[in-house]
Amino acid sequence: MTITTPHLNGWLILDKPLGLSSAQGVAAAKRILRGAGIRPDRIGHGGTLDPLATGVLPIAIGEATKLAGRMLDATKGYDFTVQWGVATATEDAEGAVTATSDVRPDASAIAAVLPRFTGPIDQVPPTYSALKVDGKRAYALARAGEAVALATRHVTIHSLALLATTADSATFCASVSKGTYIRSLARDLALALGTVGHVTMLRRTKAGPFAIAQAISLDKFEQSVQGASLEQVILPLMAGLDDIPALVIDPDQAAALRQGRKLTGHPAKPGTYLACLGSVPVALVEIDHDQVRVLRGFNM
Repeated sequence: MTITTPHLNGWLILDKPLGLSSAQGVAAAKRILRGAGIRPDRIGHGGTLDPLATGVLPIAIGEATKLAGRMLDATKGYDFTVQWGVATATEDAEGAVTATSDVRPDASAIAAVLPRFTGPIDQVPPTYSALKVDGKRAYALARAGEAVALATRHVTIHSLALLATTADSATFCASVSKGTYIRSLARDLALALGTVGHVTMLRRTKAGPFAIAQAISLDKFEQSVQGASLEQVILPLMAGLDDIPALVIDPDQAAALRQGRKLTGHPAKPGTYLACLGSVPVALVEIDHDQVRVLRGFNM
């Protein structure tokens, strides 16, 4: 039976399993939808999550794909475990061992260095990353045995807390800005503690407005689709804009915005808004100097 969903728009918040790439997660979601006769116009993810990481992967469907770029800029939350005493080429459990140390920091030593890694910091990304060097992926160059030099980047660690320790490891939770690599954070924490280390567990708990409590496994997603309860697991397009205030517009204004025209003389304060005609989102707009300008239009 084919389910007619010509305008499926919204967000699937996938709890990505271990070993699956973000692209494979999107492909799996698409395959599940197509298996139920649902063919969304467009589908894509809102921010890459490493295959060795689990957790929140926002998948944008239909018109929500126009907002996927905002997810890339959003604050992310992670839980992660660092094993002390062993450094690897990839800075996670997949790579070959490159250095060892007998130093095992205790909880008090760890707590003492955390303030140094909170707030704006400089960070060198992992050699094994998807960043490009002279047009080639850094990980591809590294795998080919070539030397890779990545530029330092400025990132922000909004919060960093120690959750638990063992004799050989520590688990943390962090809230970080766009562009932050947890593997690099783990590496630098270890070096600051006089040892080496690598990430053995990485779980994304938050991506922008989406939290792990909203995430669903592929198995449960498939059950929901087959049980015709899709509306219970697909969040509305506006769920990705919870931090954006609504701008109420009338039908004439909606028609103008849908044509890409500016509105003038609007009394709202400058800023970014979600222009809505009743409950229907029309466009993500920017107000500046009494002009309303379309950033992203929605065909809802």
